[in-house]
Amino acid sequence: MVTSASDNAERPTLAEMPDEAEHALRFTRAREAQSNALIEDYVELIADLLLTTREARTTDIARRFGVSHPTAIKNIARLKSAGLVESRPYRGVFLTEEGEQLAQQVRRRHRIVVDLLVCLGVPTETAELDSEGIEHHISSDTLAVFERFLQSHAGK
Repeated sequence: MVTSASDNAERPTLAEMPDEAEHALRFTRAREAQSNALIEDYVELIADLLLTTREARTTDIARRFGVSHPTAIKNIARLKSAGLVESRPYRGVFLTEEGEQLAQQVRRRHRIVVDLLVCLGVPTETAELDSEGIEHHISSDTLAVFERFLQSHAGK
């Protein structure tokens, strides 16, 4: 394989790479965030449906996620096992107190990320789309910095 000088310029040297333990920690954190993303998205959608339509039916959840009904049922079962939702026959899915708290945290994180992106000049529609990935991978420390930045730039 032939590499050009520009290829080599983009590659980190061994000295620039984090040590193995730090590298493993970074990847572990990323995998955990990916695993939590699905749970957080479901909880957020259920909360939104309950606020707007007063019910969160499995069929509505499946349609909004663009997944099959059995997939939605499987994911809702994960939420039940985690103690985040409960279902009532013929009434749909409801958040537990823990589920409601998680939904509020996710909504807040989502809003901060969207607001930051818009503040930086990203069009609102793009910011909404991009935040769906970013919001699950951001640490509480970084989120606090984003929030302080937004507060210091309010009205500018």
